[in-house]
Order: sequence, then C-alpha cells, then structure tokens
Amino acid sequence: MDNVIQLDNVTKIYKSGDIEVTALRNVNLRIKRGGFVAIQGPSGSGKTTLLNIIGCIDTATRGKVLLDGQDVSKLKDRELTSLRLHKLGFIFQQFYLIPTLNAAENVELPLKEAKMGKRPRTDRVMELMEIVQLGDRYKHYPNQLSGGEQQRVAIARALANEPDILLADEPTGEIDSATSTRIIKLMRNLNTSQNLTVIIVTHDPTVAQMTDRVISIRDGRIAR
Repeated sequence: MDNVIQLDNVTKIYKSGDIEVTALRNVNLRIKRGGFVAIQGPSGSGKTTLLNIIGCIDTATRGKVLLDGQDVSKLKDRELTSLRLHKLGFIFQQFYLIPTLNAAENVELPLKEAKMGKRPRTDRVMELMEIVQLGDRYKHYPNQLSGGEQQRVAIARALANEPDILLADEPTGEIDSATSTRIIKLMRNLNTSQNLTVIIVTHDPTVAQMTDRVISIRDGRIAR
C-alpha cells in the first residue's frame, strides 16, 4: 500500500487586511491507499482546512501537497478541475442537493460534467442508487427524502466518476446516531469492496472509533 496522500510542512495562513490567521502549521501527513481515516478536533482546529487542501479546494500557503505522487501546486486550474472531477469525491454535512432535481438527476450531475453519454450515464446512476440502497427512491426529490436518504444520494453523487479518494466533512452532522452508524458502515463497505481511500472529518468520537486511524488536530497542528 503506497501513500496516495502526502503533505510536507504544509502551512495555511488566511489574511484579512492586516490580520493573519494561521489555520495549519507545518503539517506532515501520509495516508496510504485504501485507508479509512478520521480527522478529529475541536471547532476551529483546522480540520476542515486540512480536508480542503487535500481535496484541492484550497491551496497551501507553504509546503507541498502530493496526490498519487503528483505535486498539485504545479497544476493549472483546468488540471485541478479535472483532478477534483475524476480522482476526488466530496461529501458535505449539508448534503448540497439541488432541490429542483430528483435523486437520480442529482447523482447524474458529475457524469454530465465528465461528458459521459446518456445511456452509460443512466446505467451508472441506477448502479449507484442500488449501491446506496435507494433504487426505489431515485425519482424522489430531496424534500421527499429523510436526512439519511439525502446523505446517501450525496454519497452516490460523490462516487459517480469512480474517484480514488472520498472526502467527507462532518457527513453525519445532520442525521441521528442510528442513521450515522449506517452511513459510516456504507462508507466502510465502499472502502473494503473498492479499495477506496476514505477520509472523514468528524467531531463525533463514535464515528472516529469506527475508522482504522484517527488523526487528532489542534491549533492547526497534528497532535496525535
């Protein structure tokens, strides 16, 4: 198992006028392919910033970020967009489903962006809806689905283009504890069956305990 993610002395500083806020301080991190990892820490500790830098949503002020050995700081905007579309899948706490589209149409969006043909696109959407156990709910709109069902649609959407890495930011924050357990077990199954690298940012110790490795972050530094 090689390192799919590598951070070397990564620092992130946000500036607002004369004010500087250091969100990450000299972070060194290695995550192996197929890892099932939690990033845990108090509010404001830098865990979401760390996830965003891994996901190429944000850039480091200093240091190096490698994905599959590729230095992402050297990529152009178009290359970064392609990387996010094909290599990375994103799951967020608020689901971010489009309310005017049904479940299948929400899942289909990244496939359209990747310019997949209509027939294979339809087949892939239905395959994903079955994977997240919503094959009978694909025509339902977000307001017709429970919080757990909406999150499963969001997972299906994240998996659409067969990413190597799944990044989840507080994926259980808006759902009850029993549903949270089912969501994490679904991610575990995907991790095992597809050798998918899964990184979960969470404040919930129960969720963290369900992973193989917990990275604790505090004041922008990896504490454990």
